Amino acid sequence: MMNVRHANENDLPAMLAIYNEIILNTTAVWQYDPHTLEMRQEWFAIKKKLGHPVFVAEEEGDIVGFSTFGPFRQWQGYRFTVENSVYVAADSRGRGISKLLMTPLINAAREMNIHAIVAGIEATNDVSISLHKKFGFIEVAHFKEVGHKFGRWMDLKFLELIL
Repeated sequence: MMNVRHANENDLPAMLAIYNEIILNTTAVWQYDPHTLEMRQEWFAIKKKLGHPVFVAEEEGDIVGFSTFGPFRQWQGYRFTVENSVYVAADSRGRGISKLLMTPLINAAREMNIHAIVAGIEATNDVSISLHKKFGFIEVAHFKEVGHKFGRWMDLKFLELIL
């Protein structure tokens, strides 16, 4: 049975493993080098300090995905806009876990009086784009060749949900 709940410190190693697999094998994150547990702990502490939720999907005691949001940009005028992230373990993709992780994220944003959620998605990631559109996000920007990974230039699409 799948359970979505707030993440805690004990979930960080599993979340790190998911994130590092995504760094090494996908274009969902435009980083090249795996993160360390210390980096993930610092990231989690910042989330807690800012009051930004982190949700995990847990199945039979294993963390199979996580979602969160953070500042869209650092200036004060952007304080009502966040950028979301949803990550699922490689062997659990295609099972609807991302959908389960999106709902509490959007609900948390509403409870925090967030006005807009932005998603930055690599332009060929049709699965992520489709997921966001199912939740009412619309494409608002398409930047050409702004990222580089795996020896190729990548486009970035921004999708937005006004709450």
